[in-house]
Amino acid sequence: MTEPDLPAQARHDAATEPDDEAVALAHKLFQAAREGDTALLRGYLGAGAPARMTNAAGDSLLMLAAYHGHEETVQLIIEHGGDVNAANDRGQTPLAGAAFKGYADVARVLLEAGADPDAGSPSARQAAEMFARKEILELLGQ
Repeated sequence: MTEPDLPAQARHDAATEPDDEAVALAHKLFQAAREGDTALLRGYLGAGAPARMTNAAGDSLLMLAAYHGHEETVQLIIEHGGDVNAANDRGQTPLAGAAFKGYADVARVLLEAGADPDAGSPSARQAAEMFARKEILELLGQ
């Protein structure tokens, strides 16, 4: 049976269900963000993969790269349209993740790209205060 011969519901389901290859690619990209595999991400983002994609927990590629301290990867994702203020399902932003982990270089890149230190819950400012991240507090003007 060719696609035009499929019942309407079957055509709809086929169009809305992600295929196994797309899911595998998404997992590969999220893992690359976690590991700081900038070269792999550069290729896929350059080919049109969405820089703002999120996983089931609402974590973006940028959130994962920031949380794991990958400054170069964070910069790349931002250059391809990553949203520096996008919060995950727990209300955490990439800047708050970097502040929580103490990654001042990542925080600097995010701030230079316009990240709001008061966005999210807890905010980056609150996380930096809570965990006494002095270098990040200095970046925030405190």
